[in-house]
Amino acid sequence: MTAMSSSGGVIGIVLAGGKSSRMGGGDKALLPLGRRPLLAHVVARLRPQVTEIVLNANDDPARFGQFGLALLPDSLAGQMGPLAGIHAGLTWAKSNRPESRFVITVAADTPFFPTELVRELCAATSTTDPKLVVVRSESGVHPVFGLWPVSLAPHLEDSLRHGARKALDFVAAHRAKEVAFPPVEIGGRAVDPFINRPEDLAEAEALLTATAPAPRQS
Repeated sequence: MTAMSSSGGVIGIVLAGGKSSRMGGGDKALLPLGRRPLLAHVVARLRPQVTEIVLNANDDPARFGQFGLALLPDSLAGQMGPLAGIHAGLTWAKSNRPESRFVITVAADTPFFPTELVRELCAATSTTDPKLVVVRSESGVHPVFGLWPVSLAPHLEDSLRHGARKALDFVAAHRAKEVAFPPVEIGGRAVDPFINRPEDLAEAEALLTATAPAPRQS
């Protein structure tokens, strides 16, 4: 497991609190992919990389009961976007896991993010001088995939209360370090591992089908 044991481990925060405008609206975490919800794929991908997982989600929590995750709504009202979910995760970790100095955030609609995501982001910072680290791929910077020092919680809250909404602006203002991830090969094709558009979901379904084991012959 990716450790940072001296900092108490890394807490995984899955961001499912938004309105999923990139995926055409609706509950993005529960969209089906390969007969399972997207969230099931994301959790399976993240679990080996972190010490525990918390789900940031708003409204009725019962719809996520099948996953057995601790549920964390935004702590600031007003549907402020992914920054509010990140703030909620940092605040939760500060209060409930004071030994942990970092949280890793991932989007609930991105099932193929790298299995070495946490390891690579942790390698780009340190426990003595923690830096905000975010992901870059061929399609650009993805601030919702980031390693966030818990110490940033008050700064992020202050920014939100003063009108900050764009995660890209916040990470730029804090001079976040970027870690580049190349395309991954799935089904013989090179794909961006941070896919999150409706057409990407259709592509993901095709890729899962292409990589599924052939049925056994009787």
